[in-house]
Amino acid sequence: MTYRVCFVCTGNICRSPMAESVFRTRVAEAGLEGLVEVDSAGTGGWHEGDGADPRAVAVLEENGYGTGHTARQFDPSWFARLDLVIALDSGHLRALRRLAPTRRDADKVRLLRSYDPAAGGDHDVPDPYYGDADGFDACLEMVEAASTGLLAAVREQVEGRAA
Repeated sequence: MTYRVCFVCTGNICRSPMAESVFRTRVAEAGLEGLVEVDSAGTGGWHEGDGADPRAVAVLEENGYGTGHTARQFDPSWFARLDLVIALDSGHLRALRRLAPTRRDADKVRLLRSYDPAAGGDHDVPDPYYGDADGFDACLEMVEAASTGLLAAVREQVEGRAA
């Protein structure tokens, strides 16, 4: 049975596509491609149908990650098929939990940086959209750091299902 993870930010053109790309790579490197499905969405639909922000694409490409992406808005009906919904900041976390049809669905929502022990108490990935390229570099570093712990947690869930 496939384990499904969806990363969510505001417009689905910066942070969540970066997280999706990094995590998809981590899943492939771990040999879990057939067992884990990774995608992303935004809390709003302003950029639906657009590609990722060119600065996000540039940072991903510079670091060897894939960049194919089309923005879309998160739909509450997706909770039924998702195992884990990863919010990129606390505002997204609150918005997604409000959208959740059930308490069980709300419990599926987690902050990405909560999987990074070095993050301390700061679990938000700042939005790089209104800044320069350095913000996208910083975003990628945070995403990469948290992806290790997230992969370990997802692997545990996948292996638990197989047992």
